[in-house]
Amino acid sequence: MRLLCTLACILLAATSLRAQQHTTYDDVDPFIGTGAEGHTFPGASLPFGMVQLSPDTQIRPFKQSYKWAAGYRYEDTTILGFSHTHFSGAGHSDLGDVLVQPISGDVHLDPGEIDKPGSGYRSRFSHKTETAHPGYYAVTLDDYNIRAELTATTRVGVHRYTFPAGKPAHLLIDLRSSIYNYPGKVLWSSLRIRKDADGSTILTGMRETRGWAPARQLFFAMKFSAPVTATHLYDREDQPVLYRGFKTPGDTPEDTQAIEGRGLIGVLDFFGNSSTQASPIRQTGTTPIRIKFDEYRAVKSTTYTSIGHPVNQLIVKVVLSPVSEANALANMQAEAPGFDFDAIQKQAEQRWQQALSVAHFDADEPTRKTLATALYHALLAPSIAMDSNGDYRGPDHAMHHADGFNFVSSLSLWDTYRAEQPLMTLLEPPRVTADLARSMLASQQQSPFGILPVWQFAGIETWCMIGYHAVPILADAIMKGLDKPGPGLAKGDTANPGFNANAALDAMVKSADYRPYGHLAEYIDTGYIPIDTGTPGSHDESVSQTIEYAFDDWTIAQAAHKLGREDIAERFTRRANNWRNVFNTKDGFSEPRLADGSYRKPFDPAKAGAGSGFTEGNAWQYSWYQPQDEQGLIHLLGGDAKLIAKLDEMFDQHVDPKQYADVEDISGLIGQYIHGNEPSHHLAYLYSYAGEPWRTSERLQQIITSQYKPTPDGLVGNDDLGQMSAWLLFSAMGFYPVAPASNQYVLGRPFAREIDLDLGNGKQLRITAPGLTDSNKYVQSVTLNGKPIDRVYVTHDEIMRGGELHFTMGPQINRTWATGIAARPVSITRP
Repeated sequence: MRLLCTLACILLAATSLRAQQHTTYDDVDPFIGTGAEGHTFPGASLPFGMVQLSPDTQIRPFKQSYKWAAGYRYEDTTILGFSHTHFSGAGHSDLGDVLVQPISGDVHLDPGEIDKPGSGYRSRFSHKTETAHPGYYAVTLDDYNIRAELTATTRVGVHRYTFPAGKPAHLLIDLRSSIYNYPGKVLWSSLRIRKDADGSTILTGMRETRGWAPARQLFFAMKFSAPVTATHLYDREDQPVLYRGFKTPGDTPEDTQAIEGRGLIGVLDFFGNSSTQASPIRQTGTTPIRIKFDEYRAVKSTTYTSIGHPVNQLIVKVVLSPVSEANALANMQAEAPGFDFDAIQKQAEQRWQQALSVAHFDADEPTRKTLATALYHALLAPSIAMDSNGDYRGPDHAMHHADGFNFVSSLSLWDTYRAEQPLMTLLEPPRVTADLARSMLASQQQSPFGILPVWQFAGIETWCMIGYHAVPILADAIMKGLDKPGPGLAKGDTANPGFNANAALDAMVKSADYRPYGHLAEYIDTGYIPIDTGTPGSHDESVSQTIEYAFDDWTIAQAAHKLGREDIAERFTRRANNWRNVFNTKDGFSEPRLADGSYRKPFDPAKAGAGSGFTEGNAWQYSWYQPQDEQGLIHLLGGDAKLIAKLDEMFDQHVDPKQYADVEDISGLIGQYIHGNEPSHHLAYLYSYAGEPWRTSERLQQIITSQYKPTPDGLVGNDDLGQMSAWLLFSAMGFYPVAPASNQYVLGRPFAREIDLDLGNGKQLRITAPGLTDSNKYVQSVTLNGKPIDRVYVTHDEIMRGGELHFTMGPQINRTWATGIAARPVSITRP
């Protein structure tokens, strides 16, 4: 018996060791979401990194750009080059800055046509030669027989190109290329050839664009591991130029050392044309053999074992700055002073191993892969938007300095306030949320309008989407106590700087009371936004605006209550009820309302798009968006059964997808439920508000099994800088923040046997469902640290104390668990 016990212990230890060796990092697949409408990219970045270095497969004219919002699309067959800035999953786009393409042989200055190989500088590629891991991407450019590898630091994109010897080797830098492009988008740009202290060549430059963010400036610098043998600078301006000024020195592209204009291209030559300058690696026979791509992943330093002819290897460092070329060079010195690609790539891997280690998933392989990649995508934004010395460019386009915090941007707030940012408050140290809060407050102080960001990137406001959703993020942080300064929680962890909660509340109120924004004057004066006032079409989103403002107002009231500012709390609690002013009790839908108080006729709840009154949706999604008062909705509808019937009608409708063919960002349909767009994301959880939590479990299973999979087309809609991924992670954990700033998470059901979380406060939470199978899909009971939870929510404080959240699963519906009135989540109206 003792021998059997010993053997069992050895087997358990071996199993544990294997589990430890297999990390969340190993399960990440950056290609998930790069097809269909996920709009993710497969390239190299660090967690929250400024540089997001990735291949661009097509740059289409602005009105054809939607599918290429991330620059890369999995079904494409050619690569234009590798640019240094991207959004992960945005539904609109910009960026694609500083496109670099390595070239072997003749140089074309234009991309050429996809179906005409050799017509331009783009190259064909095969997915068979692609490799992508967090912090690393590689591909073989077939037309040039060049192996391209990418990695990154926070502000530096690092390229390793292996050229075949015996052919001219070049780098092309195209400053014309931009995601969501149009003629005249580049307002101005520059390229300058400089010499480093050691005499080596440096290329620096800048670009100012009028894209999604107006007048956005970006500066960069490039250094090379091999000598530049020749330089060529071109201006291929495609617009008539009426005045060019006086002639500058340099009669030819080869003589020019600095150039400014709107259509700039640089070409740098390396290694000369003689194969004697190559570094031979190994040859067999006398006939050159194409370089084998799959042997490059394991190489170290400059020693290669690939079979083929001699090769030349070039390391390129491209560093970004929002402020100046000098700051760009300082960023490079701070983060990547040398040219050891493998060391930098290893550091990137270690950063991602650490970042992703906050969660471990015990599930089948497809589920692990999907969840690990969701966590990876959730950690890409918001991104650092300042230099290593703290300098950044604010919404006033002036230079500012972040003192004691990291200035971050890429704030897709209409999406991320729902689940992405609440996830960060669970899994990331408090300083991460404090950095975001202080960044938004700095932006409010520097804004010419004096309000918080709406949809900001690179520090510049875009005015995209509706609402003032910086407000619930700040309110949620205040409610969770993340405004309080504190020490680092672990060795090497930066201390939490905290933020001034009362100053944050003042900024929230200023944004909510800024009458020129988004028809707020009418909302404040009337209690809703009429659809028939203003210029034709100007109030097309009136219902959505009214409803979303009302939720934001409730979060202001929550924070004001906590801070003891009851005058603000009372005023904004009244405003939080304004959702009722567009809810027509006669048919049970939120509807466009006229200035005279009547509802517009005729009314079609399925109408979306222009003139509908709704933002990227319709009444079927928005009528149930009052997370602060779902019991009030139930009361207006006439009871629990009426809400459940409405939800079922929404999910079970037969809908022709062509109905939404002309409405951008509507995808992932289940009836009239649209998972690819955020206003639907809380809807499955509403069954629990009406006393039938098992229906929430059923709908969650329906959504997850149909909307997520571990393939390039595994995201049915834009990931929206982590929101789609955060929804999945929360739902897989078994709870979801339906109403941020409530400090409650509504329980659903888990989708993994076990999930281990390292919480942002240094404690651990284990979520267990050992009996979970396809048939055992219903929650029978829930315990937290052994104590029964007979309600359909857990609190933030309960989660952050750590321990074990245990779900007992079974094949039958338990109609008694957590169905009582007292078991329901927070609501302005109590049952």
